[in-house]
Amino acid sequence: MTTPRFGLRTMHPRDPEEPHRTASPLELFFDLVFVVAVALASANLHHAESEGHIGEGLGGYLMVFFAIWWAWMNFTWFASAFDVDDWLYRVLTLLQMAGALVLAAGTPAAMTDGRFGVVVVGYVVMRLAMVTQWLRAARSHPELRRTALIYAGGITVMQVLWVLWTLWSPSGALGPVTFVLLALGELAVPALAERARTTPWHPHHIAERYGLFTLILLGESILASTNAVVDAISSAEHLAPLLELSACGLVLAAGMWWVYFCRQHHHHVRFLSSALGFGYGHYLIFAAAGAFSAGIEVAVDVDTRATGLGAAAAGATLTVPVAIFVLGIWALALRATLPAGRSTAVAGLAVLIGLSALAPWTPVVAAVLMVALVVTIESAPERNTPAT
Repeated sequence: MTTPRFGLRTMHPRDPEEPHRTASPLELFFDLVFVVAVALASANLHHAESEGHIGEGLGGYLMVFFAIWWAWMNFTWFASAFDVDDWLYRVLTLLQMAGALVLAAGTPAAMTDGRFGVVVVGYVVMRLAMVTQWLRAARSHPELRRTALIYAGGITVMQVLWVLWTLWSPSGALGPVTFVLLALGELAVPALAERARTTPWHPHHIAERYGLFTLILLGESILASTNAVVDAISSAEHLAPLLELSACGLVLAAGMWWVYFCRQHHHHVRFLSSALGFGYGHYLIFAAAGAFSAGIEVAVDVDTRATGLGAAAAGATLTVPVAIFVLGIWALALRATLPAGRSTAVAGLAVLIGLSALAPWTPVVAAVLMVALVVTIESAPERNTPAT
């Protein structure tokens, strides 16, 4: 990479086989800013669930989380292919981080009142910064110009539509329906652009980036488990159930970590067809990890009698996200590496974790099932992963 003028490097694509490619300090800083938005979304989901508005809270959470996840994912894949780490690249990345903070500030209004104006403003800031990056890539590399211009054009069109959606403010069921349609439009942009010519992302780098973001999200659940201990210390009346919940929350979080990292993921992103499934499939995995921490907080409210939510409904806020997380990893990474019987057992145990909301001692039952699931995976011989 040369530095012709103004301290700017030519944005040549990175080598997808570059040795020792790891996440940069800027990428790690980027993740920390985004986790603020995730934490606010999770906190608002917790409040909605504790107040008995599970459906409305979950709908708002999934909509806000889509904006967080999609902006993070687009930056991650672009950085894997084109990170030049000069001053303009850094400034545009910091601008995306500023947009993430604006989005985070609008999360409470979006999830409680359906007012997405501030969220869309933050989202548009992030996405237009991404357009600038793609235009720079288009100028720097003729062979990838068409791909980069499709990205830039597609993202720009979608931002206009998001602004119009906000100004229109559709009410009732029409709001979520049009949101889903626009979200599908966003998902279509990479699928169209990459078919023109595939960008040279780095498989090991992508796998590491997804793993790091998973760790950050699971850290939210560890914080929630810690809050249970703090509450227990200050409340002798609820000491035993809160300590039990904290221990079970840690076991479940550790199990989720174990399931995610028990297999290598880089071979799933070597080719476009599998990379799209891996990237898009993580929406549910990441969203479930964020919702899990909200479920622990709801369980704390149940133990301290701070909510009137029924036992089964409260339990579901804890166990269903865990089940979705495990099933997502099973579908993306485990199913192809486990013998058929063990694969079926893992999927069945994940379903049982979700259904444990109906059982007495829900956190304990879920934790025991998680231990059984991890043992099932670790005691199974690993099959060779087919090329994808």
